[in-house]
Amino acid sequence: MSSETITVKTGEAAADIVAAPKKGEWKCPLSDQHVHREDVRKVWKECQEESFWYRALPLSMGSMAVTGGLIYNGVWQSSKRFGPFPKLLVAGILGFAVGKASYVSTCRNKFQEVGIEGGPGSGPWAKGGSFGPFNKSGHGHRSCHHVCEECKKKAQDAPAEQVKS
Repeated sequence: MSSETITVKTGEAAADIVAAPKKGEWKCPLSDQHVHREDVRKVWKECQEESFWYRALPLSMGSMAVTGGLIYNGVWQSSKRFGPFPKLLVAGILGFAVGKASYVSTCRNKFQEVGIEGGPGSGPWAKGGSFGPFNKSGHGHRSCHHVCEECKKKAQDAPAEQVKS
């Protein structure tokens, strides 16, 4: 897709105006670099840090402690060749993964507060739809679940036009 960027300088301030795509092309509003970029980056970083410190690390350490206790008490046996380390490693990795996954809904809510529907973990594949060339928007088209006000107006006008013809 090609779109032109025009820089307009008025006094000390400069504003970038992105020209509308040519006829037949459509540009996803979220792909615009100026839409909530800093807010999204802030929320993303916040989600990564909080999911690590509040969920992934505690669950990882807890599962490793429980596994170590089970091995120490003889409920589980350590490996003859590698000792308790493989079981502790698997427990730590599983605890970390479960901790990160358990924070997805909290993170999604934070992205919705910023104004982006879904956030990470959403998209055509998260809601049971297929992605790639077989997505719901047609062969070879990127699907975007964000709907801007202009697109909503076009969608409302489209059924009226179809009825007339």
